[in-house]
Amino acid sequence: MPITKPVILAWLKQSQMLFNQHQAYLTDLDRQIGDADHGLNMQRGFNKVLDVLPSVEDQSIGDILKSVGMTLLSQVGGASGPLFGTFFLKMAQNIGEKSSLSLHELYDALNAGTTGIVARGRADVGDKTLCDVLIPLLADFKHALAKNETAAEILTMLAKQSQVYAEATISLLAKKGRASYLKERSVGHQDPGATSVSYLFAALKTAYDEVNND
Repeated sequence: MPITKPVILAWLKQSQMLFNQHQAYLTDLDRQIGDADHGLNMQRGFNKVLDVLPSVEDQSIGDILKSVGMTLLSQVGGASGPLFGTFFLKMAQNIGEKSSLSLHELYDALNAGTTGIVARGRADVGDKTLCDVLIPLLADFKHALAKNETAAEILTMLAKQSQVYAEATISLLAKKGRASYLKERSVGHQDPGATSVSYLFAALKTAYDEVNND
């Protein structure tokens, strides 16, 4: 089944719920290796996304995600605003005026968003950032497409693997961002940005199930 606009709208609502639910946890993760503001920033950003959503929900998926990106850029502080804002803006540019997405189109959009983050943050796998989730997850997605897996199977896999990859950042030495200032002391702590990415994919699976099981 395609990824319809109702799924995208439900995705944003589920994401907002998760960032509110896990704000304290994300803040605690960031307290250990950052500025202790990541959880509050993501909560504030997605609360504003939901405030703006009624004014754009009748538009195309690209326009909706452009609104998300612009909102996050303006409302989220630190590195998270530019990175997550860029992610959604590049997805929006790739999607354009579509009202539903095939799995291949979803992959292309996520790949465009990830490429935007890499270009902006200049991070790679192993640097202890959100790229440690996004880059290997896209490889998993591409492999699943080659096997002709269903949308439900792929989204379930993405949600599960994104959590695995986020947890794998615990053992990494930070090479980018404020956490890199800690050097060896950054080892042993889970990256908050990577964790937020895992929440986005958990929310996407929940949204898909919610819309298609009604």
